[in-house]
Amino acid sequence: MRNQPPLRVGVLHWRYALFTLGVGFFVVALTALEEMGWSRNSIGGLFMTATVVVYAAIGLACRTTDEAEYYVAGRSVPAFYNGMAIAADWMSAASFIGTAGVIYLQGFDGLAYILGWTGGFCMVAMLLAPYLRRLRIYTIPDFLGHRYGGQGPRLMGAAAAVLVSFVYLVVQIYSVGLITSHLTGFNFEMGVFVGLGGVLICSFLGGMRAVTWTQVAQYIILIIAYLTPVVWLSIQQTDSILPLLSYSQPLQNVTAREKVLRDDPAERSARQHYQQRAEQAERKLQNVPLAMQEDALRWAEQANVLREQDAPQVQVQHAERLYANRPRTEAEARARYERERDSARTHAQPLAGMPPQAQPYAVSGDPASQTDVDQHAYEVKRRNFVALMLCLMLGTAAMPHVLTRFLTTPTVSEARRSVAWSLFFIALLYLATPVLAVMIKAEVFTHLVGTPFEDLPSWIRRWARIDPSLVSVEDINGDGLLQLAELHLGGDLIVLAAPEIGGLPLVVTYLVAAGALAAALSTADGLLLSISNVLSHDIYHRLIHPHAPPLRRVMLSKFLVLVVALFAAFIASLHFADILQFVAAAFSIAASAFFPALVVGIFWARATRRGASAAMAAGLVTCFYYMATTHEALRTLLGITRPVADCRWWDVEPMAAAIFGVPVGCLVLVLVSWWDHPPGRHELAVLARLRQPSEGLRYQEPPADAS
Repeated sequence: MRNQPPLRVGVLHWRYALFTLGVGFFVVALTALEEMGWSRNSIGGLFMTATVVVYAAIGLACRTTDEAEYYVAGRSVPAFYNGMAIAADWMSAASFIGTAGVIYLQGFDGLAYILGWTGGFCMVAMLLAPYLRRLRIYTIPDFLGHRYGGQGPRLMGAAAAVLVSFVYLVVQIYSVGLITSHLTGFNFEMGVFVGLGGVLICSFLGGMRAVTWTQVAQYIILIIAYLTPVVWLSIQQTDSILPLLSYSQPLQNVTAREKVLRDDPAERSARQHYQQRAEQAERKLQNVPLAMQEDALRWAEQANVLREQDAPQVQVQHAERLYANRPRTEAEARARYERERDSARTHAQPLAGMPPQAQPYAVSGDPASQTDVDQHAYEVKRRNFVALMLCLMLGTAAMPHVLTRFLTTPTVSEARRSVAWSLFFIALLYLATPVLAVMIKAEVFTHLVGTPFEDLPSWIRRWARIDPSLVSVEDINGDGLLQLAELHLGGDLIVLAAPEIGGLPLVVTYLVAAGALAAALSTADGLLLSISNVLSHDIYHRLIHPHAPPLRRVMLSKFLVLVVALFAAFIASLHFADILQFVAAAFSIAASAFFPALVVGIFWARATRRGASAAMAAGLVTCFYYMATTHEALRTLLGITRPVADCRWWDVEPMAAAIFGVPVGCLVLVLVSWWDHPPGRHELAVLARLRQPSEGLRYQEPPADAS
């Protein structure tokens, strides 16, 4: 397809204004259908079908095989719309689904995510976006290849970009499966592959051109979907349509309920039962083979007794399932008993292990008056808060799929302005996130806790069928009432279930799900394109076949989109949980790999190709080493038996590993560059172009095989 002229901004304004009105009319129409008695599956399916059809229509209209259009949208996206597309690309499932959940579960400590991600865009504006746009490049490894020369930095950058983007992509497709299951009623695995079609529609057909204009539409849907329950709950709880101005009232209500629940006799009884369960699991761990035999005999006997008593079939099937799913090996049994012990210990703590919402670093009272142990815990919490915030800032400034978006603007100044617009659009959601978390906690503490088990809302059973790790209840003290200690709500559930928790109409529930789907699809599209473009442009074109025609490179990128998407869907279907843990790991990897090479390479002329390659390798090795020796799952996989406390440096959590990887990378880059020969004429010419304020000068790209 031939390159098409860019649309005028006025035309874009009218088109997306009409699209926004259409979204509003569509929601009103579905509200009317709900009043007419349409089933929830019909409404959910219509929501998903309509949104995916809209994305498909935009992708089909923007299909292209032109190289510049496919890789960087023809460098013709205005700053306003590029900022909106960046916001949609950025508002992944972690931001839309996970951030409010982590603030719900961790209170003040969860703000590290919002502060880190927002601060990262400030670093992008000052340190990277204008400089990257001055070169006519297609990818971040392309920048490294031009700035440092040779193939080493490009190859290292390509490998790191694929790794970072793939880890992040798996998280998005997992979220797509979760949301699709919620909308359609499919099981999780089916939801993953059904939602995959929505991921492929745009990135496959039109590359960055199609993804850009689809992401603008997706941002409109996701911001409407996120703000609707926030405003509705604010009116419901505070009689105010401005949630930010009335935020203190639900926060005070939550604080008051926390004090009541900590001292409630029924809560104390439930916590005691969980403490006994934790002690029982600890005893099983002392002799795992004996515990396995006793559990198997008990479950078999229980199933036989229920069958003899002609008990309800549901109870019989549950007992038979316990026996059939019993651990078969000592390692499986030990892992199960450890999970039971840790879960019981969490529920045995006040507020089901959640810290007070308004208390920084999960330490009650004045830190100066604490014991030495409490003071140390306070310092560790504060240290990890700062470390995670810094890692997310550095990772944001080094995330390949986000930085690529700044290559799509017509000029350098437009790239800089698009950062400001993206911060504005992102702030609309991030400012509402703590408010939503607090209002949901107020609903749970006030209306859900204390409900008789036979009167529990239907959404608890429905979500438990979709993913038992997201919600579970258990009447452990036998009083027939739900206590906070007996309730488990996963962080990934808080936003998706917010309308149902708050008693809002069904249409709002599915509007939020459609917004979450838009967030996951927009980021997944950007990540898929980032991976396929790196493989086709930086590996195939620059390293393997320098003289390949542009059409072949574009078609190869489209084929790779399909292959990578299917592989990521397979990994996501293995069904892991805790979205934010995986996202934070991706950001640490990105920061350790790219931040030193990008930023130091821009601002220090003496940086060399060997220094950049060594810096990326050293940063990644440091990051992976720290994660492998301190993350429980990786330690188990690698067979590391040394205590975790002995492996951690200054008690920093594994997801903040970039706090060590970035300094190591910077140090290695400086030392190796000083030892190495100075940069050549080509590298100095690129650096001069980066620092050239005039946008009229043009930089001549080197041949594909330049070294």
